[in-house]
Amino acid sequence: MHTKTLFVLAAGPLQLPAITVAKRLGLRVVAADGDPNAPGLALADVAHVVNITDPEVCLRVAKSERVDGVIHICSEVAMASLGLVNRELGLHGVNPDTVVRATNKEHMRRAFELGGAPSPQSIAVTTDNEALAAAQTIGSALIVKPSRNSGSRGITHLSAGSDPERILAAFRRALAESRDRSALIEHYVEGPEFSVEALVWNGRIEILAITDKLTTGKPYFVEMGHSQPTQLGTCEASAVRRAAVRGIRALGLDGCAAHAEIKLAVDGPYIMEIGARLGGDFITTELVPRSTGIDMVAAAIRLCLGEEPDLRPMHPPQGAAIRYLAPPPGTVKRIEGVMEARGLPGVKIVDVYVVPGDHIETVDSSLARAGHVIAEGPTAEEAVINVERAMDAILVETVGN
Repeated sequence: MHTKTLFVLAAGPLQLPAITVAKRLGLRVVAADGDPNAPGLALADVAHVVNITDPEVCLRVAKSERVDGVIHICSEVAMASLGLVNRELGLHGVNPDTVVRATNKEHMRRAFELGGAPSPQSIAVTTDNEALAAAQTIGSALIVKPSRNSGSRGITHLSAGSDPERILAAFRRALAESRDRSALIEHYVEGPEFSVEALVWNGRIEILAITDKLTTGKPYFVEMGHSQPTQLGTCEASAVRRAAVRGIRALGLDGCAAHAEIKLAVDGPYIMEIGARLGGDFITTELVPRSTGIDMVAAAIRLCLGEEPDLRPMHPPQGAAIRYLAPPPGTVKRIEGVMEARGLPGVKIVDVYVVPGDHIETVDSSLARAGHVIAEGPTAEEAVINVERAMDAILVETVGN
């Protein structure tokens, strides 16, 4: 019997679940990463230290290893490589054209417009003059963001009527973080944030969960927490699901996971973006299986191998939540309470990323967070209580700034 081979693009901490689950499923795992110390390389059957953002390099690896499927979870940096491998080897999943729509926010906005998916007014800009003109055209509070990036990098909120210097500073910040040297000036949508976790195969869209989000708010909107299941009412949750489905169809996604970011305004939902991948921030690798009982990573792996995913829950539904540590900027002096937090009711994971002597910056992207706690509970509300109790037990003291 032929043992199928899964090609995992990236082998860092966030990609470990793809490797460990694939091994559990009995697959031969080929992992690639540009970092020779990436932890997933040691777990794979075959490891390649290569530039995963180079599609031709990844295609050569895929051909040499005769892979049956390729996956890239919780990140977008290697999506172009994934799309090329799928197309050239005739594998299941997104193709290069779909990848462009799902990673370049300018193309994504245009697809939403053509597909009738609710999306804020957005103008792509590459120069200072274009940025100033776009801000004047929109004429309201703004979000300035890179056209290609993730993790809240380079995002800035600007109030209506902001002076040109602030607009240009935000534009240049976004441009510096953009992988294609362009940015978007968008109408700012006021309202709470959610994500929708979905799987798509043979044109069928299966919504697994709606995630309630906690962010830093203005001006950077870095995500600091998530919880499931959503505490939205039935009508509002249905509206968010409908928006996600329309956006997924507008992008033409199939044979993949989908992670939709949505804000719910007084006049309804607006799609911020949709990724053709599993959501990051441990949403799909930890929260979905804990809250729904469904192994979303295993399901996504089966999709890229051309198999129907198994969506049978392993346990009854419950609540799950994550919160991120954000100590005051400065140098870490001491860390206390980690062991106490790990022993509290419902707490499942406590991970602190810093040690004494490390310098902590202002949280202006997901990279600046200092740790996280994951907890469960019979309901989302109780999971949130459990995770916040654990957060209160942890002290990361900083000095200076």
